[in-house]
Amino acid sequence: MISAQDVAKLRAKTDAGMMECKKALVECDGDFDKAVDWLREKGMAKAAKKSDRIASNGRVGMYNHMNQGQICVMVEVNCETDFVSKTDKFVELVNNIAMHIAAARPQYLTREDVPAEVLDKEKEIARAQAREEGKPEAILDKIVEGRIEKFYKEVCLNDQQYVRNPDITITDLVNEATMQTGEKIAIRRFVVFEVGEGMEKRNWNE
Repeated sequence: MISAQDVAKLRAKTDAGMMECKKALVECDGDFDKAVDWLREKGMAKAAKKSDRIASNGRVGMYNHMNQGQICVMVEVNCETDFVSKTDKFVELVNNIAMHIAAARPQYLTREDVPAEVLDKEKEIARAQAREEGKPEAILDKIVEGRIEKFYKEVCLNDQQYVRNPDITITDLVNEATMQTGEKIAIRRFVVFEVGEGMEKRNWNE
């Protein structure tokens, strides 16, 4: 049986898509090294080879939810050439990522962007919850690790499940675009504007 951990390990090694990694492991009867070779032979691991290349072109995309002017997302997605940045496929990718951000509301781009104090607080909460649930002390670290992994998937854009296809993550989506275009593609930054965000709301019933 192919486990989710095996698929994640292969994806980390090759940067291939999640579904491709699972297929590779199935085809290779769970043999990790053979699965790596299988992906390379199929050309699905080439996104990893492009990770150190410079992507200085690209596009800034915007998404205005239902054109109501209440929520607006701006995202910068980079590629290597001006040619690719002007293609319909790339424009569609940028627009889809902006739409995803509006729907999923990530707080950070990558795991590395999560401030240490925020991560420490989440670990503290996760440990306290596990103790409150009566979990044995011996497995608290493992439980905290699992809950932090879930936290990353909720708040980090690259780790989120793509809203239009929950079978893949945003990282998978970008890697697939990299394989299709033959260029390194990367999300550089994003920002979300929402009317009234952070402001005290007046209670008109008072």
